[in-house]
Amino acid sequence: MNIVKYSANGNDFVIFHTFIKKRRNELAKEICDRQNGIGADGLIVLVPNKSYDFEWEFYNSDGSDAKMCGNGSRACAHYAFLNNLAPQKMRFLTPAGVISAFVEDNTVTSELTPPIVLDKDIMHNGVSWWKIDTGVPHLVSFVKDINMFDLQEAKALRDKYNANVNIAYIDKSGLHVRTYERGVEDETLACGTGMAASFYRGYAQGLIQADTNVFPASNDKLKLNIKDNVIYFTGDVKRVFSADYNPAASTNLA
Repeated sequence: MNIVKYSANGNDFVIFHTFIKKRRNELAKEICDRQNGIGADGLIVLVPNKSYDFEWEFYNSDGSDAKMCGNGSRACAHYAFLNNLAPQKMRFLTPAGVISAFVEDNTVTSELTPPIVLDKDIMHNGVSWWKIDTGVPHLVSFVKDINMFDLQEAKALRDKYNANVNIAYIDKSGLHVRTYERGVEDETLACGTGMAASFYRGYAQGLIQADTNVFPASNDKLKLNIKDNVIYFTGDVKRVFSADYNPAASTNLA
């Protein structure tokens, strides 16, 4: 089967399309393994849909399912457009809902699912956390030093609240975010829905404007803006390479 490796500001994915919809959890673990596979944060499989341009199956690197991924939505939209699976302006189905996207050269804007604040009253070690669903659940806390990200504490919070964990910091350049991702079980270089959740808390508290620059751990510059409670997420994606891939015989996979 032919696969394509994408990077969306350091968040990397393996993508392919097929007419067959089925469970590919084991394939995701095999492909995403950074020592014995291709290596990626997630696997995205595009399959046909009668009502939309396509739908996706999204798997984290540990083989678990994810309803939504902001950076993945931009990468797969670019892939779909280049492979004539969708027009420049498209709509596709995810388990979190319908996503709209627009592709212009290597820049992609995704219209994310409306954010939902699940809990504003989480306190941990004297720090305030909000739990916000931007397609998947995220914990968000604002900090004074973005360099002080305790990954052991993040793992404990991830396990306790079954959510991704983000710290955010605001300076004159914009919003800075670091994310510990569920399903990867480590910090990633970028997380789109994590940036969106951090942006939404900052906006809801009047800390940032409705249109702002955002910088993940990769330090790439992206844009987030909100209108009528819909978050729009814009940034470049990179098609890294394509290759023919033969799954392990034991995986039974593509």
